[in-house]
Amino acid sequence: MTQRQLHFGAILTGVGTSQQEWLNPEIPGNASIDIDWYKQQARAAEAARFDFVFIVDSPYITPESAPHFLNRLEPLTLLSALAGATERIGLVATLTTSYTEPFNVARQFASLDQISHGRAGWNVVTTGLEGAAGNFGREQHIDHGERYRRAHEHVAVVQGLWDSYEDDAFPRDKASRRFLDPAKQHRLDHQGEFFSVTGPLNISRSPQGQPVIFQAGVSESGRGLAAAIAEGIFAGVDNFEDAREYYADIKRRTAEAGRNPDHVLLFPGIEPIIADTDEQAQAIERERKGELDLHKALVQLGRPFNYHDFSQYELDAPFPDLGDLGSNGYRGHAERIKRVAREQHLTLRQTALRFGQPYSSFVGSPLTVANEIERWFREGAVDGFNIHVGAPSEFARFTDEVLPILRERGLFRADYTARTLRGHLGLPVPGNRHTAKDASIQQAPRAQAVPA
Repeated sequence: MTQRQLHFGAILTGVGTSQQEWLNPEIPGNASIDIDWYKQQARAAEAARFDFVFIVDSPYITPESAPHFLNRLEPLTLLSALAGATERIGLVATLTTSYTEPFNVARQFASLDQISHGRAGWNVVTTGLEGAAGNFGREQHIDHGERYRRAHEHVAVVQGLWDSYEDDAFPRDKASRRFLDPAKQHRLDHQGEFFSVTGPLNISRSPQGQPVIFQAGVSESGRGLAAAIAEGIFAGVDNFEDAREYYADIKRRTAEAGRNPDHVLLFPGIEPIIADTDEQAQAIERERKGELDLHKALVQLGRPFNYHDFSQYELDAPFPDLGDLGSNGYRGHAERIKRVAREQHLTLRQTALRFGQPYSSFVGSPLTVANEIERWFREGAVDGFNIHVGAPSEFARFTDEVLPILRERGLFRADYTARTLRGHLGLPVPGNRHTAKDASIQQAPRAQAVPA
């Protein structure tokens, strides 16, 4: 039996999603809109044999948003360019179900999947920022519960459209002038609570069958959606105990949904701090915390609460009682901030400093960081990690000094053994729902609509 191995993604965020990362002299001020910058980072991740690169996105900003949010490339356009600049690494993008139509989403990701020869992945989100409503002709943001019902149906429609053509639908026989076998083209004819879509989609399946579905929710609704649809999950946890609880909960929910838990992989996002010694890495961490601008930390803290203005409160008083604030935004993140502040008796200042700077459980020498990664992996907290890519030299310390230790232990690949994203992740190719099931092909689970 093949030994279970770690999987790694690389989060490419240009000038950074924190308020001060862009000040690093290694990061160009226009990195978030510089395709050459993205190509360099994607190629570095591919050379290190990462499973995928990941592009975050959201449809709303304010003047106080973090630098990368203010000025960045649209994810599908960006990844289409990276598909031509790379050969093997997976290409994963965030796209909301709250303010898009399934037919467009299905076509965009199917196109990326064809362009990349089967390397596409979709990170399904429901959009937590209430201000996004105004960018799509709505006076109010869609209610949290409705957003998740819509997401279930949206994904089900997209996956149905991806099966519009059976794999041998196009004989392309010039002698007989027969391009399509019309019996193997299928309408969807979906009628649901939110969408009415006839189909078929005007593009065929890729070598991996369908793009891989990712998801990132940590709220109760988010966990339910993950268990129903996700094949990869970007877990919003930053300490071992929370990660292990989340991992066990998702695997349990997945099994209860009738899906194979081994086909759902969890990837917490982390930002390792690596130096020659543990003491040097800890000093770097302290220095970064000391450089944090408190005003900007308060802005960053407000984002999960729809950019709530925290400057109105006393800094050294206990974290304020916010009631239901955040419940219709990034609910899971907002609830976590409230819980941590309450349980640890934090002041507003302490809370802003805690969440305004990315927290890392992976601080130390390459050996220390490798040991901690192995502990999380072996003790049931993760299947892999999403590594934040900031300054190239810092990412190189991870790829050149930490990964070799993990490879020596048999925990990470020395080279690619597949050409598709599903192949990298060890996920089955989903059979087309319209084709008689071949015993050699496992049928991947698909989203099921859930009642309100």
